[in-house]
Amino acid sequence: MSADRWETLRTAAAALKNRFGERCPSVALTLGSGLSNAFGVPEGGEVIPCAEIPGFPVPTVAGHAGDFWIGEIGGNRVLVQRGRAHFYEGRTLDEVSFATRLFALLGVKTLVVTNAAGAINPDFATGALVLLTDHINMLGANPLHGANLEELGPRFPDMSAAYTPHLRELAKQVAATEGIEVKEGVYVAALGPSYETPAEIRAFGILGADVVGMSTVPEVIVAAHAGMDILGISIATNLAAGVDPNATLTHEEVIETTRVKGAEMRRLLLGILARL
Repeated sequence: MSADRWETLRTAAAALKNRFGERCPSVALTLGSGLSNAFGVPEGGEVIPCAEIPGFPVPTVAGHAGDFWIGEIGGNRVLVQRGRAHFYEGRTLDEVSFATRLFALLGVKTLVVTNAAGAINPDFATGALVLLTDHINMLGANPLHGANLEELGPRFPDMSAAYTPHLRELAKQVAATEGIEVKEGVYVAALGPSYETPAEIRAFGILGADVVGMSTVPEVIVAAHAGMDILGISIATNLAAGVDPNATLTHEEVIETTRVKGAEMRRLLLGILARL
C-alpha cells in the first residue's frame, strides 16, 4: 500500500470514529452478492453510504448495496458492510481490502465474511450454507504485496488457521439450534468476471476446493494479517461449471438463490452475532 493510500485509510478511519463516538465496533460483517437485501437493515443503528467515507471504493456490481450499518446486535457493537469491491472490477487489491483494513484501524477483533459461491463438491446442493475451513488463492496476487503496514501486522503472517476454529464451532451450534443444515469446505478464489470452465472446476476439485468464488480471500488475508478472528460462510448459489453438464451460469441465478436462502442465512448470522 502506498503512503497516499495509507493516509487515505487513516483519514477514513478518523472520519468514522468521529461519527461513531466513543463506541467503535468490535465485530464486522461483510455481506456478499445478494445478501445486502437478504440481511436487510436491522432495527436501530445508523446507515452510512460508502460514498460518504473518504476514499472508499463504492461497489458497482448488482446485489451489493454500497453502504454500512452500525448498531447493536446481541450486546455487540457491529459494523455491517453491505456490498464489497471486487478485483475483477479493475480495482486494485488495496481497494478490494480497504474496508477490512478500515475495520482493523477501528479496532474490530472479529470478522464474519460471506459470499455467493459455486458448488464444486458434488455433495453440496444448490443453496447449501458452507462454513469455510480454508482457502486457495488463485487470483495471482496478494493484498500484502509491497511495503508492509507494520501498524497493522507482521511482514510474514501465519495463515495456517486463518479461519478461526472456535467460530466455526459456534456457527455449528447456532445452526443446530436454528434447525439449519451447514456444510464445511475449502473456498477457492478465481479472478473472474467470467465463470470458470468445466476443466478449471475439475482442476480446483483435484486441488481440494469445495466451493469457488471471486472474492473473500483478499479480505481474509488482510484480516489475518491484522490478527482478527475470522468466520467465513458461503452460500452455494449454483453448481459450478460442469458439475451439472446441462446447466448454464448467470448472475441472476446467484441473486435469486440468495433471495430464496436469504432468510435462513440471516437467522444464522444474527444468531452468531448475538453470541460472539
